[in-house]
Amino acid sequence: MPARHFDRHRARAVRRAADRLQSEVGADVGVSDSAVANWEAGHASPDPEKLPAYAAALRGELDDLFPRAGLPDLADLRCDAGIYLNETAGVIGTKSAGPVSAAEKGVRRLKERYVPALAAKYGVSEEELRRAEDRSFAAAEERKRGGAEPGTQQGTAADLGRPPGSLAEKITLILQRSYPGPHGAPSDAEMAAQVNAQMGADIVTAEDFSDLRTGAKDTAPPGVLPALAAVVGVSPLYFESDEFVAAQVYEGLQLLAAAKQGAIGRVKARGLGPQGLSPRMMALVNELVAEMAEEEAEAGK
Repeated sequence: MPARHFDRHRARAVRRAADRLQSEVGADVGVSDSAVANWEAGHASPDPEKLPAYAAALRGELDDLFPRAGLPDLADLRCDAGIYLNETAGVIGTKSAGPVSAAEKGVRRLKERYVPALAAKYGVSEEELRRAEDRSFAAAEERKRGGAEPGTQQGTAADLGRPPGSLAEKITLILQRSYPGPHGAPSDAEMAAQVNAQMGADIVTAEDFSDLRTGAKDTAPPGVLPALAAVVGVSPLYFESDEFVAAQVYEGLQLLAAAKQGAIGRVKARGLGPQGLSPRMMALVNELVAEMAEEEAEAGK
């Protein structure tokens, strides 16, 4: 479950900026002022179910104060509504919270009659609730297959606390953060179809894309990554290895250094080797070279 991030330093700073006492915040959240003090001191963290009320008490937005990496699963929707698991029994009219607990764990799907009441209580559409349920089951399936949990190599970049390194991390991050549509991240089948449409041929299957996204495969067929970059609207360099990008940057620095030393003609005449700059990047470098030449000419007058 992609839990929301609690930053005690920010919570304290926002509370002080709002000119609110710990006792006032505690009263709004339904806890003691010592509980708030412990949160701010780092001795404890608030329950995820408390974060909505906590954000409201701090006069801030939930997503802004306590951001979450990725899209919500069923448990996330419940916590974002400020509802504890045992309270869901009253929502769906059962003796226990078993049906909701099983769905959150990816063990048994919600019965259709439970969906409208839960969606209304969580403040989402029934379709959004079912999509969150799909994510809960997908996470459970990953665990069964021995897939990585948040904070491990195949977790998202935000979970790792660093920029994405592997191809799987890069794909996961772009789908979770930048490319999800109004109903969440697209499925592997949808992404494979869009990549194939971009390439004009059926090159990858849903299983192929799943293998790239989960790290089962770390290389893609020729042309797939540039097509994927075009689909999600990023530079093709985003999906390249760090070594390749570093080579591109080094080449650009060499070109700019040569330009600064007056070797403008040589820069413009350089061809593109196997690790050379792309035509677009070369055009940008040449524009800079031209600007530098003009500046030098103006300075010499």
